[in-house]
This record gives sequence, C-alpha cells and structure tokens, in this order.
Amino acid sequence: MSKIISLANQKGGVGKTTTAINLSAALAQTGMRVLLIDADPQANASSGLGVDIRTLSNTIYECLVNQIDPHSAVVATHVENLHLIPSHIDLVGAEIEMLNLEKRERILKTLLEPIRDEYDYIFIDCSPSLGLITVNALTASDSVIIPVQCEFFALEGIAKLLNTIKIIKQKLNPNLQIEGFLLTMYDNRLRLSNQVYEEVKRHFGDLVFNTVISRNVRLSEAPSHGMCVMEYDATSKGAQNYKSLAQEILLRNN
Repeated sequence: MSKIISLANQKGGVGKTTTAINLSAALAQTGMRVLLIDADPQANASSGLGVDIRTLSNTIYECLVNQIDPHSAVVATHVENLHLIPSHIDLVGAEIEMLNLEKRERILKTLLEPIRDEYDYIFIDCSPSLGLITVNALTASDSVIIPVQCEFFALEGIAKLLNTIKIIKQKLNPNLQIEGFLLTMYDNRLRLSNQVYEEVKRHFGDLVFNTVISRNVRLSEAPSHGMCVMEYDATSKGAQNYKSLAQEILLRNN
C-alpha cells in the first residue's frame, strides 16, 4: 500500500511545487515507484517535468469533473519510476463544477483507489488556496508536508491551514497526519533565516524536517528546462538538499 502525501500551504511562493517535483524525482531515483498529481491550475509541476499540457487529452480536470479512469491521465516522465497526472488551466473552474456532485470532498480519494497499490508514494501538489480541490487532496492523503519560506511572514497563514487540517481530521479524514514542516529558501548567512528556523522549531518541534532547502539558483533554473534539479545539476546544493529530504522521508516511513 502506498503513502499519499499532499504538499499544501495557501501562501504562494513558498517552494511547494519545487518540492513536489524534486522530492518526487529524488524518491524515484532511489527505486521507489512515485506518482505526482498536479492539482494546481497553474500546472507548474507538469511543465517543470517537461510535459506539454497542450498535447494531452486527459488531465486531473477530467478525472475530477468527469470521473474518468485515472490510468488514462497518467503520463510517464523522463525520470525513471516517476509518473505524473498533469494539470490544466481548466482546473480553475472545476470547483464550481464539482459543487453539485455527490460526496464532492471525497472524489479524489475514490479516484485514487484503483491506482494506489501501483505506487510506493503518491504526492499531490496543491494550489495556494484552501478550496474544494485542496480539501479533496487532504481528504485523500495520509499526511501533509507544509513548506515554510524562511522570511518575515513565514508563519502567517499557517494557523488557518492547521485549522483546516483539524476540521478535515474531524469530519472527513481522521487518519490525516502532518508529515512535517519543511523550511525552504534558507540562507544561513542571514540572521532572519536562522530566526525563522528557530521559531518554527520552537512551535512544532520534531514535526520540522532536519533537512532545510537552501536558496539555490539551480533550483530556479531547472523547471525552465523541464527537468528536476538532480538531472539539471546533480552536484548543486538544491539537488543535495532534496536527496537528503528523500532519505529523511524514507527513514520516517521505515
């Protein structure tokens, strides 16, 4: 049985999609069978893995709205062992179209049942909102990774996300856990980065990953080439960070 992990934070620009792409790829490179679901209408995880969404017949949109077989939306990436269910701009309107559907909060959970056992890890890259699709992702997930940017307003909005997680645990998914808080865009030369790290560690203790994701130019450049950072520059700090995070995830999950 695979583990389903959402990456969520309604605050944009915290490194959520970067983490979705590179953590998925790093785990795939260890031999794990990994599926990444791009549940963000911006489809950055899809383009960041070199998938041209204009050529696709089926995406996560068709899966959610028309309840098509998810197998027909899965595409292989050029990273061995890593598959993708891509996104599309149409996903913007999906929440409205899903409103009248039965058990609308559980659509994604039901969709994933037929393919769950085919993978070791399934990651869901959520959009920067707490709308119906993010609720679907959290309802379908075993746990959630919360990326936190090392900046002044780092903890802003986390209380709202934690409250949403609490409500989902109470009403929809009692087994949902926090996999961990991941500090991103860390610069050890800046006092602020170290202050944010200490503050997050003080608040959340062992839930904070030991691995931090440093600011790294290669991480920013890789998606424009349709590559994960390990393919683009395996020796870069960003690549080393995500390999380390993958090992930490594996250790946490035995």
